[in-house]
Amino acid sequence: MAVKKIANEDGKGNMPTGPKLIIVESPAKARTIEKYLGKDFQVKASMGHIIDLPSQNLGIDTEQNFEPVYKTIKGKSKVVKEIRDAAAKASAVYLAPDPDREGEAIAWHISNVIGERSDVYRVLFNEITKRGVTQAMDAPGQINMDLVDSYQARRVLDRMVGYMVSPFLWKTVTRGLSAGRVQTVALRLLSEREAEIEAFDPQEYWTVEGVFERDSGENYSAALDKVDGEKLESVNSEDAARYVEMARTARFEVAAVQRRKKRRQPAPPFITSTIQQDASRRFGYSASRTMRLAQRLYEGMELPGEEAAGLITYMRTDSTRVSQDALDESRAWIGENEPGLLPEAARIYKSRKSAQDGHEAIRPTSVARHPDQLKAVLDRDLWRLYDLVWRRFVASQCNPAVYDTTSVAIEGDGLTFRASGSVLRDPGFTKVYPLASARKTGGSDASEDKDELLPDIEEGENAKLDSVEGSQHFTKPPPRFTEASIVKEMEAQGIGRPSTYAATLKTLIDRNYVSKEKRTLFPSDLGRDVTRILTNAFSEIFEVGFTASMEDKLDEVEQGTKEWRRLVKDFYDPFSSELDNAMEKRLQWKALIEEESGEHCPTCERVLIKKWGRHGRFLACSGFPECSHSQPLGPAQERVKSEEPCGQCQAEMVLRDGRFGRFWSCSTYPECKETLPFLIGVACPQDGCDEGQLTEKKGKRGRMFYSCHRYPDCKYTSWDKPLARPCESCGAPFLVERKGEAICPNAKCAWKPDAEAEMAG
Repeated sequence: MAVKKIANEDGKGNMPTGPKLIIVESPAKARTIEKYLGKDFQVKASMGHIIDLPSQNLGIDTEQNFEPVYKTIKGKSKVVKEIRDAAAKASAVYLAPDPDREGEAIAWHISNVIGERSDVYRVLFNEITKRGVTQAMDAPGQINMDLVDSYQARRVLDRMVGYMVSPFLWKTVTRGLSAGRVQTVALRLLSEREAEIEAFDPQEYWTVEGVFERDSGENYSAALDKVDGEKLESVNSEDAARYVEMARTARFEVAAVQRRKKRRQPAPPFITSTIQQDASRRFGYSASRTMRLAQRLYEGMELPGEEAAGLITYMRTDSTRVSQDALDESRAWIGENEPGLLPEAARIYKSRKSAQDGHEAIRPTSVARHPDQLKAVLDRDLWRLYDLVWRRFVASQCNPAVYDTTSVAIEGDGLTFRASGSVLRDPGFTKVYPLASARKTGGSDASEDKDELLPDIEEGENAKLDSVEGSQHFTKPPPRFTEASIVKEMEAQGIGRPSTYAATLKTLIDRNYVSKEKRTLFPSDLGRDVTRILTNAFSEIFEVGFTASMEDKLDEVEQGTKEWRRLVKDFYDPFSSELDNAMEKRLQWKALIEEESGEHCPTCERVLIKKWGRHGRFLACSGFPECSHSQPLGPAQERVKSEEPCGQCQAEMVLRDGRFGRFWSCSTYPECKETLPFLIGVACPQDGCDEGQLTEKKGKRGRMFYSCHRYPDCKYTSWDKPLARPCESCGAPFLVERKGEAICPNAKCAWKPDAEAEMAG
């Protein structure tokens, strides 16, 4: 990110004297920087944004050129006062939030809180090391208003879409739903992929495979490739049977052997999207979890034998550019420790054309900090991510991996079988950065798996057919998205930007539009119906191409070539017209998601219709309002029944998804209004609470928490999901799920099973 350079007050670049104030975003970063700069500097944390649009209303004056109405965020008044008071006593103020669009907006809001003065500077810390901080402080700049305007345009557009379209969803589907400019398009990709899978018609095809024996007794496999010199395009069962019979009577020999070397080049250092993809493939980390860990590695921590330091450079970047100092350091390390891996010249990677190139690629701040040295210092998750970043960066400056590939043609009586395989001759960069196996990670990149190893076959040698058979296959539908593949798709389609991927996916999951099962993303029925409504009612703004073009226009604002209010107006005028039209036709759009259930009303015998309500999907009589009969459906459109009947009327109790979480309700509702809490099978751990059971609850913002069902008599609550399994080490009655891992809630117990095995179980 470019920063506009300025001279200091004396015009000679001399730093102001006296106490100076630096304002960053997080306390962790503040502590690290304070140790570098000493007592002449005071470092305070803003704890993220201090100013934002109000939560109670739109907060945008559409009649006054889309002027945002910013307010101090609830709970941040104390922070604002502390910043203002500290700035009043400082001879100079350095604004140092993260070096990105969000950080620039935070710096701008802080400068407005401080008030107009000439000694307020903007500094950018690409890495939290003594060198990085010192270099940034030696080159202070001023706030980049092009970045601020780009932030304002994005914030205003997102607020208008979310705040104005969501009420349309409430009236058309049910209350509590949300729409988003990028969020809805990402959901559309997931929903359309699911529709492709459902509509997929598997096509049968056959292959013919033979096992051949050499004179030496070695066996190898080959597949039928040609018949009478013609490439096989499709083979049915009759063809396969005929070819098998032909092969059994044929005499074969090796007609051709082709050998060549294949080089696999190392990948460039990580950018935001690729680190999210690789951490998902290798470790099963969600995009948001990866970014939380990367933030901690960037902000810095205490290290044994040296001062506190950030371990990686800034993690929100779309550039593969690397500084010359970092290149020199990595090549020096390779030359000293792995001399056979060092190429003659440094590798320079080109970023994508759409990349902003504001920051370097994600890399270790010092290659000298080998991951093995930090294994005892960092917790497991932090170490795994640091190890990944370190190895990817060092490998990017190594020689390619070299494979010997072999292709063998075996011919006989008009049939040509072909076998291929490869052998790794020189591991090259894979010695530092082993390739992830698609089988191990559950990914779809089978190219990273090893090919079959062939014997040293020579042209003209005999090939005795040992066995041959035809095998039936069916074409497969496209795979469902994982977090890794949806991030890759969003990047390829130009939807969102690196800093938005993690937040977008988290919102979709938190809103119950999408569920995740063993890394695979499944759009829920609610998510698919929301997609169906919005893509029909708003044919343009939730279209993939339109969203991608809007990102390009926002980039133009960031580059200073487009005025942000004009961009917002060009969007708002057709959008508001489309919104009015959608509201008028909402009954038409509502009909898209209401379908006959095949069941009949027990009161009037009319057909029951599937609808959405406050508590999830339910069946309603098509004769409404003459007949008001309704009955709930479970989360998967089928009623989940309790083993215990209703205590009031003895009817079935069914599971319902309510505003504050799941609960049991009488199936005859509204005739009987009996309800019971949904218990998760874990006893309340609160001292003195002998009868309590834990139940799940949903907070005001949709976040799930867990509490005792005896509330308010027992006020035990926890954000961590309890798991009905005792701790194997200390005997605690249950484990908890925290950040995707099962751990013991006892702070004095260090037991922590392997996350993947535990959660899979």
